[in-house]
Amino acid sequence: MDAKFYKFLYGGFVLFGLYYAIFSKNFGDAAMMLGIALAFDPFNKQQAFNERPIWQKAWLIVHLVLVFTFFGVSLFKIVR
Repeated sequence: MDAKFYKFLYGGFVLFGLYYAIFSKNFGDAAMMLGIALAFDPFNKQQAFNERPIWQKAWLIVHLVLVFTFFGVSLFKIVR
């Protein structure tokens, strides 16, 4: 597929995830959308993760931490 299409899908899922988190307060769906967005890596897929620039690694790691945070918040809301 085209790299621009992956960036479009990545951005769309990120926006949906942020919408669910900020406006709907539905953190389970937010975690799901942001997790799906990671499947559409917006950076060069042929480049190994260890060879990527620091800012790309940081971006993806922060994104993953956000997914786990939203997932944890949704679990906490269920248990509480």
